[in-house]
Amino acid sequence: MVTAVLPLYLVVGLGLSPLQFGFLDGLFNSAAAVVRLLGGHAADRGGRHKRVAGLGYALSACSRLGLLLAGGATGQIATALAVDRVGKGIRTAPRDALITLSSPPHLLGRAFGVHRAMDTTGALLGPLAAFALLWATADAYDAVFVVSFCTGLLGVLLLVLYVPARAAPTESSTPHRIKPLGALRSAAFRRILCAAALLGAATVGDSFVYLLLQRGLDIPVGWFPLLPLGSAAAYLLLAVPAGRIADRVGRRLPFLYGHVALLGVYALLLIPAGGPALVIVVPVLILLGVFYAATDGVLMALAAPSLPDGGRAGGLALLQTAQALARLLGTAGFGAAWTVWGPGPALWMAAVALLVSLAGSWALLPGTPTPDPERPTA
Repeated sequence: MVTAVLPLYLVVGLGLSPLQFGFLDGLFNSAAAVVRLLGGHAADRGGRHKRVAGLGYALSACSRLGLLLAGGATGQIATALAVDRVGKGIRTAPRDALITLSSPPHLLGRAFGVHRAMDTTGALLGPLAAFALLWATADAYDAVFVVSFCTGLLGVLLLVLYVPARAAPTESSTPHRIKPLGALRSAAFRRILCAAALLGAATVGDSFVYLLLQRGLDIPVGWFPLLPLGSAAAYLLLAVPAGRIADRVGRRLPFLYGHVALLGVYALLLIPAGGPALVIVVPVLILLGVFYAATDGVLMALAAPSLPDGGRAGGLALLQTAQALARLLGTAGFGAAWTVWGPGPALWMAAVALLVSLAGSWALLPGTPTPDPERPTA
């Protein structure tokens, strides 16, 4: 809800410049990468995955009250945004670790598919609820912040009351032996980490994809906000089937084929404009949904078996951070290439980089046979 209206509230409602908003958002997103590593390490010490994840969700919920009380004070707004990003950084790896520790190894792909589908459902319903509230209350942003806080608080209560806590690590991974970068001892994990970073550096940000669609096909500005909803809807429908397929055939190939779908997005964007816009827009949005469905949760399911139970959250945090920083680098590089040479050459460069990254990742990723459901697990 808040993500959908925040740029409008800060830039239009409070008069912040786009540069100020972009600086604040970029600064705190980068800081969240460091917090994610700390959150993952803290969760592994004593098996406190539920506690740390709950703290992260609670911080994000409370940040809505910070926005409500901030008024137009830039410093208080920055503090509220910082609390939100810290909460997101803290909770992600422990939450994903909880999923891996609470699911049978041979069903990890489907488990992450279900989670990502539910998460995307919220991403679809949140903006609709936010804009409905703005319409009903004559643009009262305070109402959005209050309802968002109450909804977030309800989520935290559900987590506290109904999500089972994981027991402390076994003697093979006792808390005092856990190190922040201990996951790098696993050769299989190192290869997965390198492949994810390599492919992430060749990934163009979604915003650029939507902007290329809008400019190349001359889509009316009023329709622009619907583009993310289209790809999110495709992701929602495909997340669980992609996870099930990954569980059956192994997670390496779906992860790589997901990036082949992204390569298809680049190829469609390179087609000269002509004919109905929907002929290009619909396939691009569907392929973008395929990309996320086959890579986001599948990557976590691919990496989790190579990590010990006691270091699961820290390892996943390291993987997520490396991928996020690589994508930030790739997006910045694409933006710079667009500025210097134009969108066409920049897109060609991105496509070539993705092809090279796919070849390298094919060699890097270890073979990961699907776990045997009959084999007893710890």
